[in-house]
Amino acid sequence: MFIDQGYGAAIAFFFGLFFIPLVLGLSRSLGLYAVVQEREAQVFTLFGKVIGTLDDAGLRFPVSHFGLKALLLPFFGKRYLVSTALKQYYLRDQMVNSEEGTPMGVGIWYEMQVSNPVSYLFVNANPEGSLQANVASSTISTLSNLEMDKMLEDRHQLSRKVRATVSPLSEKWGYKLGSVYIRKVAFTDRQMVDNITEKVVKRLVQVTSAMKQDGENRVGLIKSQTAYKVSQKMAEAAATRPAVVGAALNDLRQKDPDVLAAVLDVMETDQLIASRAEVDVLPADAQMLVELGGASGPAPLALDSDAFS
Repeated sequence: MFIDQGYGAAIAFFFGLFFIPLVLGLSRSLGLYAVVQEREAQVFTLFGKVIGTLDDAGLRFPVSHFGLKALLLPFFGKRYLVSTALKQYYLRDQMVNSEEGTPMGVGIWYEMQVSNPVSYLFVNANPEGSLQANVASSTISTLSNLEMDKMLEDRHQLSRKVRATVSPLSEKWGYKLGSVYIRKVAFTDRQMVDNITEKVVKRLVQVTSAMKQDGENRVGLIKSQTAYKVSQKMAEAAATRPAVVGAALNDLRQKDPDVLAAVLDVMETDQLIASRAEVDVLPADAQMLVELGGASGPAPLALDSDAFS
Protein backbone atom coordinates (compact mmCIF):
# COMPACT_ATOMS: atom_id res chain seq x y z
CA MET A 1 0.00 0.00 0.00
CA PHE A 2 1.47 3.27 -1.11
CA ILE A 3 0.77 6.60 0.60
CA ASP A 4 0.78 9.82 -1.31
CA GLN A 5 3.90 11.92 -0.69
CA GLY A 6 1.84 14.90 0.53
CA TYR A 7 -0.02 12.82 3.06
CA GLY A 8 3.29 11.28 4.24
CA ALA A 9 4.77 14.72 5.01
CA ALA A 10 1.65 15.77 6.92
CA ILE A 11 1.69 12.60 8.98
CA ALA A 12 5.40 13.08 9.73
CA PHE A 13 4.75 16.68 10.77
CA PHE A 14 1.95 15.82 13.19
CA PHE A 15 3.89 12.79 14.44
CA GLY A 16 6.90 15.01 15.20
CA LEU A 17 4.68 17.72 16.67
CA PHE A 18 3.41 15.37 19.35
CA PHE A 19 6.20 12.83 19.60
CA ILE A 20 9.16 15.16 20.15
CA PRO A 21 7.63 17.01 23.15
CA LEU A 22 6.60 13.65 24.55
CA VAL A 23 10.14 12.30 24.24
CA LEU A 24 11.62 15.46 25.77
CA GLY A 25 9.17 15.40 28.68
CA LEU A 26 9.84 11.74 29.31
CA SER A 27 13.61 12.34 29.23
CA ARG A 28 13.29 15.24 31.59
CA SER A 29 11.15 13.25 34.00
CA LEU A 30 13.78 10.50 33.97
CA GLY A 31 16.45 13.05 34.84
CA LEU A 32 18.38 12.77 31.62
CA TYR A 33 18.60 16.54 31.32
CA ALA A 34 17.59 19.66 33.27
CA VAL A 35 16.97 23.26 32.25
CA VAL A 36 18.35 25.79 34.74
CA GLN A 37 16.80 29.27 34.56
CA GLU A 38 18.55 32.56 35.20
CA ARG A 39 18.95 33.41 38.90
CA GLU A 40 18.01 29.86 39.84
CA ALA A 41 19.78 26.94 41.49
CA GLN A 42 18.69 23.28 41.48
CA VAL A 43 19.66 21.11 44.43
CA PHE A 44 19.49 17.33 43.97
CA THR A 45 19.17 14.85 46.82
CA LEU A 46 19.37 11.05 46.68
CA PHE A 47 18.28 8.90 49.59
CA GLY A 48 18.00 12.03 51.71
CA LYS A 49 21.53 13.24 50.99
CA VAL A 50 22.60 16.10 48.81
CA ILE A 51 24.56 14.90 45.79
CA GLY A 52 25.06 18.23 44.04
CA THR A 53 23.79 21.59 42.80
CA LEU A 54 23.30 23.02 39.33
CA ASP A 55 23.38 26.81 39.29
CA ASP A 56 24.65 27.68 35.81
CA ALA A 57 21.79 28.77 33.56
CA GLY A 58 21.14 26.65 30.46
CA LEU A 59 20.67 23.00 29.42
CA ARG A 60 22.46 20.67 31.86
CA PHE A 61 22.85 16.90 32.05
CA PRO A 62 22.90 15.59 35.66
CA VAL A 63 24.68 12.37 34.60
CA SER A 64 27.70 14.37 33.48
CA HIS A 65 27.79 16.20 36.84
CA PHE A 66 26.81 13.50 39.33
CA GLY A 67 27.62 10.26 37.50
CA LEU A 68 25.35 7.24 36.93
CA LYS A 69 23.66 7.70 40.29
CA ALA A 70 21.87 10.61 38.69
CA LEU A 71 19.72 8.00 36.87
CA LEU A 72 18.26 7.05 40.28
CA LEU A 73 17.13 10.58 41.04
CA PRO A 74 13.66 10.23 39.45
CA PHE A 75 12.94 7.21 41.65
CA PHE A 76 14.80 7.76 44.93
CA GLY A 77 15.79 11.43 44.85
CA LYS A 78 14.32 14.87 44.78
CA ARG A 79 15.07 18.16 43.05
CA TYR A 80 14.70 21.53 44.84
CA LEU A 81 14.40 24.79 42.93
CA VAL A 82 15.89 27.76 44.74
CA SER A 83 15.66 31.32 43.46
CA THR A 84 18.94 33.25 43.76
CA ALA A 85 17.43 36.56 42.64
CA LEU A 86 17.85 39.64 44.80
CA LYS A 87 14.86 40.09 47.14
CA GLN A 88 13.81 43.22 48.94
CA TYR A 89 11.72 43.56 52.10
CA TYR A 90 10.39 46.38 54.20
CA LEU A 91 9.52 46.08 57.88
CA ARG A 92 7.08 48.72 59.10
CA ASP A 93 6.45 50.20 62.55
CA GLN A 94 9.14 48.53 64.58
CA MET A 95 8.66 50.05 68.03
CA VAL A 96 11.67 51.44 69.92
CA ASN A 97 12.04 53.87 72.80
CA SER A 98 14.46 56.75 72.76
CA GLU A 99 16.67 57.72 75.67
CA GLU A 100 14.02 60.27 76.69
CA GLY A 101 11.39 57.49 76.80
CA THR A 102 9.64 58.61 73.65
CA PRO A 103 8.01 55.74 71.69
CA MET A 104 9.16 55.80 68.07
CA GLY A 105 8.08 53.81 65.01
CA VAL A 106 10.92 52.67 62.74
CA GLY A 107 10.70 51.43 59.14
CA ILE A 108 13.54 49.20 57.86
CA TRP A 109 14.28 48.31 54.25
CA TYR A 110 16.73 45.51 53.42
CA GLU A 111 17.65 43.18 50.60
CA MET A 112 18.93 39.61 50.61
CA GLN A 113 20.16 37.02 48.12
CA VAL A 114 20.73 33.27 48.41
CA SER A 115 24.44 32.52 48.26
CA ASN A 116 24.45 28.85 49.39
CA PRO A 117 21.32 26.98 48.22
CA VAL A 118 22.10 23.87 50.30
CA SER A 119 22.43 25.80 53.57
CA TYR A 120 19.40 27.88 52.62
CA LEU A 121 17.30 24.71 52.27
CA PHE A 122 18.52 22.57 55.12
CA VAL A 123 20.20 24.68 57.84
CA ASN A 124 17.15 26.74 58.71
CA ALA A 125 13.53 25.64 58.27
CA ASN A 126 12.34 29.24 57.64
CA PRO A 127 15.39 31.26 56.62
CA GLU A 128 13.52 34.35 55.35
CA GLY A 129 11.33 34.52 58.43
CA SER A 130 14.40 34.10 60.62
CA LEU A 131 16.18 36.87 58.68
CA GLN A 132 13.20 39.17 59.14
CA ALA A 133 13.14 38.51 62.88
CA ASN A 134 16.91 38.93 63.08
CA VAL A 135 16.85 42.28 61.27
CA ALA A 136 13.97 43.53 63.43
CA SER A 137 15.58 42.48 66.71
CA SER A 138 18.97 43.92 65.72
CA THR A 139 17.37 47.21 64.73
CA ILE A 140 15.46 47.45 67.99
CA SER A 141 18.54 46.62 70.06
CA THR A 142 20.64 49.13 68.10
CA LEU A 143 18.22 52.04 68.23
CA SER A 144 16.74 51.56 71.68
CA ASN A 145 17.78 54.05 74.36
CA LEU A 146 19.52 56.29 71.85
CA GLU A 147 19.14 60.05 71.97
CA MET A 148 16.31 61.23 69.75
CA ASP A 149 18.58 63.56 67.77
CA LYS A 150 21.04 60.77 67.03
CA MET A 151 18.21 58.43 66.09
CA LEU A 152 16.88 60.97 63.57
CA GLU A 153 20.18 62.20 62.15
CA ASP A 154 22.58 59.20 62.16
CA ARG A 155 20.43 56.69 60.30
CA HIS A 156 23.18 55.80 57.81
CA GLN A 157 25.62 54.79 60.54
CA LEU A 158 22.90 52.93 62.42
CA SER A 159 21.93 51.07 59.23
CA ARG A 160 25.51 49.92 58.71
CA LYS A 161 25.66 48.80 62.33
CA VAL A 162 22.49 46.70 61.90
CA ARG A 163 23.89 45.12 58.74
CA ALA A 164 27.17 44.25 60.47
CA THR A 165 25.23 42.62 63.30
CA VAL A 166 22.97 40.49 61.08
CA SER A 167 25.40 39.50 58.29
CA PRO A 168 27.41 36.71 60.06
CA LEU A 169 24.31 34.73 61.00
CA SER A 170 22.68 35.23 57.60
CA GLU A 171 25.76 33.82 55.83
CA LYS A 172 25.54 30.79 58.08
CA TRP A 173 21.95 30.30 56.95
CA GLY A 174 22.90 30.34 53.28
CA TYR A 175 22.19 33.85 52.13
CA LYS A 176 23.92 37.20 52.23
CA LEU A 177 22.36 40.37 53.47
CA GLY A 178 22.60 43.30 51.05
CA SER A 179 21.90 46.91 51.84
CA VAL A 180 20.04 47.80 55.02
CA TYR A 181 18.50 51.21 55.43
CA ILE A 182 16.44 52.71 58.23
CA ARG A 183 14.05 54.67 56.04
CA LYS A 184 11.65 56.11 58.54
CA VAL A 185 11.78 57.17 62.19
CA ALA A 186 8.46 58.65 63.28
CA PHE A 187 6.59 59.52 66.45
CA THR A 188 3.73 57.22 67.29
CA ASP A 189 2.03 59.40 69.92
CA ARG A 190 -0.27 61.86 68.12
CA GLN A 191 -0.47 64.28 71.05
CA MET A 192 3.30 64.36 71.25
CA VAL A 193 3.49 65.08 67.51
CA ASP A 194 1.08 68.00 67.95
CA ASN A 195 3.09 69.37 70.88
CA ILE A 196 6.35 69.15 68.98
CA THR A 197 4.76 70.75 65.91
CA GLU A 198 3.47 73.60 68.06
CA LYS A 199 6.92 74.12 69.60
CA VAL A 200 8.56 74.09 66.19
CA VAL A 201 6.08 76.65 64.86
CA LYS A 202 6.66 78.94 67.86
CA ARG A 203 10.39 78.60 67.49
CA LEU A 204 10.16 79.45 63.79
CA VAL A 205 8.09 82.55 64.60
CA GLN A 206 10.67 83.64 67.19
CA VAL A 207 13.56 83.09 64.83
CA THR A 208 11.75 84.94 62.03
CA SER A 209 11.00 87.91 64.30
CA ALA A 210 14.58 88.01 65.55
CA MET A 211 15.91 87.97 61.98
CA LYS A 212 13.50 90.72 60.94
CA GLN A 213 14.44 92.91 63.92
CA ASP A 214 18.14 92.36 63.29
CA GLY A 215 17.66 93.38 59.66
CA GLU A 216 15.80 96.54 60.64
CA ASN A 217 18.52 97.44 63.16
CA ARG A 218 21.20 96.99 60.53
CA VAL A 219 19.28 99.16 58.04
CA GLY A 220 18.78 101.88 60.68
CA LEU A 221 22.46 101.80 61.56
CA ILE A 222 23.44 102.11 57.90
CA LYS A 223 21.04 105.04 57.43
CA SER A 224 22.35 106.89 60.50
CA GLN A 225 25.97 106.34 59.48
CA THR A 226 25.19 107.55 55.96
CA ALA A 227 23.39 110.67 57.26
CA TYR A 228 26.32 111.42 59.57
CA LYS A 229 28.83 111.16 56.75
CA VAL A 230 26.68 113.32 54.45
CA SER A 231 26.26 116.04 57.07
CA GLN A 232 29.99 115.92 57.80
CA LYS A 233 30.81 116.37 54.12
CA MET A 234 28.29 119.22 53.79
CA ALA A 235 29.80 121.01 56.79
CA GLU A 236 33.28 120.59 55.36
CA ALA A 237 32.04 122.02 52.05
CA ALA A 238 30.36 124.99 53.81
CA ALA A 239 33.54 125.69 55.80
CA THR A 240 35.68 125.51 52.68
CA ARG A 241 33.48 127.85 50.55
CA PRO A 242 34.50 131.20 52.23
CA ALA A 243 38.17 130.38 51.89
CA VAL A 244 37.72 129.49 48.22
CA VAL A 245 35.69 132.65 47.49
CA GLY A 246 38.17 134.83 49.42
CA ALA A 247 41.11 133.35 47.54
CA ALA A 248 39.34 134.02 44.23
CA LEU A 249 38.59 137.67 45.17
CA ASN A 250 42.18 138.27 46.29
CA ASP A 251 43.46 136.85 43.05
CA LEU A 252 41.06 139.10 41.13
CA ARG A 253 42.13 142.15 43.14
CA GLN A 254 45.73 141.56 42.27
CA LYS A 255 45.05 141.07 38.57
CA ASP A 256 42.38 143.72 37.94
CA PRO A 257 41.13 145.91 40.83
CA ASP A 258 38.53 147.65 38.62
CA VAL A 259 36.86 144.39 37.82
CA LEU A 260 36.84 143.52 41.52
CA ALA A 261 35.20 146.86 42.31
CA ALA A 262 32.56 146.23 39.63
CA VAL A 263 31.88 142.77 40.98
CA LEU A 264 31.47 144.15 44.51
CA ASP A 265 29.12 146.88 43.24
CA VAL A 266 27.03 144.28 41.43
CA MET A 267 26.94 142.12 44.52
CA GLU A 268 25.94 145.06 46.70
CA THR A 269 23.23 146.11 44.26
CA ASP A 270 21.98 142.55 44.11
CA GLN A 271 21.77 142.41 47.89
CA LEU A 272 20.01 145.81 47.94
CA ILE A 273 17.43 144.62 45.41
CA ALA A 274 16.94 141.36 47.28
CA SER A 275 16.22 143.30 50.50
CA ARG A 276 13.23 145.13 48.81
CA ALA A 277 14.34 148.47 50.37
CA GLU A 278 12.92 151.81 49.01
CA VAL A 279 15.32 153.80 46.84
CA ASP A 280 15.06 157.61 46.25
CA VAL A 281 16.75 158.90 43.10
CA LEU A 282 17.97 162.56 43.20
CA PRO A 283 19.44 164.78 40.56
CA ALA A 284 23.18 164.70 40.21
CA ASP A 285 23.69 168.43 41.25
CA ALA A 286 21.18 168.53 44.13
CA GLN A 287 22.39 170.24 47.36
CA MET A 288 19.74 169.59 50.01
CA LEU A 289 18.78 167.72 53.04
CA VAL A 290 16.50 164.83 52.23
CA GLU A 291 14.45 162.55 54.41
CA LEU A 292 14.82 158.99 53.26
CA GLY A 293 12.36 156.22 54.07
CA GLY A 294 9.28 158.48 54.80
CA ALA A 295 8.32 160.27 58.01
CA SER A 296 8.83 157.25 60.20
CA GLY A 297 12.19 156.39 58.66
CA PRO A 298 15.64 157.31 59.90
CA ALA A 299 16.95 160.83 60.41
CA PRO A 300 17.49 163.16 57.42
CA LEU A 301 20.83 162.82 55.60
CA ALA A 302 22.89 165.48 53.90
CA LEU A 303 23.60 164.29 50.37
CA ASP A 304 26.05 165.64 47.92
CA SER A 305 25.07 165.48 44.26
CA ASP A 306 28.57 164.33 43.43
CA ALA A 307 27.74 161.05 45.09
CA PHE A 308 25.34 160.26 42.18
CA SER A 309 27.60 161.60 39.43
